[in-house]
Amino acid sequence: MRREEHVSGRITPDSLLSLMGVTPVDNVEGFSTAIPWKSKISGLYMKGLMQYHHFLESMGKSPELYGPLSVAALWQDTMLDFFVIGTLRTQARMAVQSGRNPDIFGEMNSRIYKEYAQLLYELCGTFMKNGTFDRKKALNLTKTAKGKALLEEYIEKFTELEKNYNSIGLTRLKAMKDLLKSILVTITEMPFEGEPLPFMGKKPDGSNAVSFEEYLAENRLRLESLYRKNAFDIRDYSVRATKGKIGYSPYEVVQGSKLHSVTLRYYPLPKDVAPNGKVLYLATPLINLPEIYDLAQGKSVIEGMLREGYHVYLIDHGDAGPEEVDLGFDFYGKTVPDFYLDIIGKRHPGEEIYVMAYCMAGTIMLPYLARRAEERFARGEEMDIKKIALMASPVKFDDDTSGHGPMRKVIRHGYDSTVMRELFGDVNIPPQVIEAGMNEIQPGVQYTVSLGFYSRAHFPNAVDDAAPFLFWLTHGTKFPVAAHRDWIEKIFIGNQIYEGKYCLPSTNPALDGKPADMGILRDAGVRIFCYRGTRDPIAPVGSCVASDIWGLTEDNIGISRGGLNRTIEKNIGHIFVVSKQLLAEYLQVVSEFFRS
Repeated sequence: MRREEHVSGRITPDSLLSLMGVTPVDNVEGFSTAIPWKSKISGLYMKGLMQYHHFLESMGKSPELYGPLSVAALWQDTMLDFFVIGTLRTQARMAVQSGRNPDIFGEMNSRIYKEYAQLLYELCGTFMKNGTFDRKKALNLTKTAKGKALLEEYIEKFTELEKNYNSIGLTRLKAMKDLLKSILVTITEMPFEGEPLPFMGKKPDGSNAVSFEEYLAENRLRLESLYRKNAFDIRDYSVRATKGKIGYSPYEVVQGSKLHSVTLRYYPLPKDVAPNGKVLYLATPLINLPEIYDLAQGKSVIEGMLREGYHVYLIDHGDAGPEEVDLGFDFYGKTVPDFYLDIIGKRHPGEEIYVMAYCMAGTIMLPYLARRAEERFARGEEMDIKKIALMASPVKFDDDTSGHGPMRKVIRHGYDSTVMRELFGDVNIPPQVIEAGMNEIQPGVQYTVSLGFYSRAHFPNAVDDAAPFLFWLTHGTKFPVAAHRDWIEKIFIGNQIYEGKYCLPSTNPALDGKPADMGILRDAGVRIFCYRGTRDPIAPVGSCVASDIWGLTEDNIGISRGGLNRTIEKNIGHIFVVSKQLLAEYLQVVSEFFRS
């Protein structure tokens, strides 16, 4: 619609939206997840180049097989490596070192998020007064020629950003566009004719949960909350709101605990809490900030366990650098817990030590405990750690019942350890690469996280409460190259832990480099608590089966009986600790497990 066709009348949300046409953000294809198609194509191109590079390299090293062709191959490989691969390798590593996304299309998308969010903020500023939605100002925008022209200018800018977007499907930018649509409806006070209202709740029968007037009032509150905090870009907002630091409970780094980038934290008991004579060792994943255990007051596992009187220790893997490139799970899954549990034992002689582990941390702690039991039995000693609580920790990885089949297929098709080493060999796997994998596991997660944040913004304090989690979610840590390879090849694809083939080092020559005997966990009297969620795509219930197969499983049924394993299955997702209610439920049952 041309501008002069509606200068004299009320502008409608449909007419404004029609100016945008169809863009990559609209998901007209109906995809159920985000598809970074340009990134995928460039990734395939990169993989092909690397494979060709290594083919030429092998030819150049085999003159006895290829004769004169080996000389030509060596020359071509040298040129390819110097002018193409070397440049790409340098650019990727420099990007990681500076904290940028090594994928140029992903980095462009990040800039688009920021610019789109800034436009949303500026647009809201045209109808806000002292941080409050001004209906008169908003309606004037839709009635006057000047206001209509201003709205059209904004629409043109939004459209330009959307057309330059490098992904399709259910993306983060689509959630931001849904927010834009809600703004158009709210300022015009008219619904769309041809599409549903963004953020409108629904009744079980599919009808609208509230009236249109109630919907508009809710939207005004939502926009006020987002505008006051300038919280339209979830990553940028989380940095400003948290000042780059999350974690509620005070702690100290244990002196002498530094192993490469890894340290051991100790969380002192509150002054009004007496120690219960037990120690809790919190094992953390390698790819996330450890504050998943301590996001905020009321959303902290550590806070809850301190109230119970536990001496709490936590592994902080830090942010892996060049020194950690070649450290695999022999280090993170054996050397680290050996060293730290020895420190804890000396600091708390005679006290029981329990383990709690989240996600992949639990996956690698289980074979560690098996190897620990083997070593202690060989010395004629009893097992000293007899309880472990797993939080969404997968141990079974197959193409059938585990739920990991689709992701294993993606990895087989797209993962190449040589490419990873070539690109990130000196800087480790950046969090953006891990995030891309998480997108494959959790269809639509980029969209749903942002949309969920926007949809709840009208509730009191919801924007502030979300900041620590959003920071944690958008600020992963680098994954050491060798450890990443071990995770993919030995555990995720090899399924070695479940099949009893996972090998660990040992100071006992008879055990060194041999598979850990997972069955020994029963003989050692180890009790396993498994907390799993039916809505968890990262650790599906079919893969979280440790309490069903290892440790004291005899006669164990569900929430079960004292003295045995426990399996708690709930209708929850992977990061259930962000909910105060769900976390409180978890703390209650895990505390009962540790007390029994």
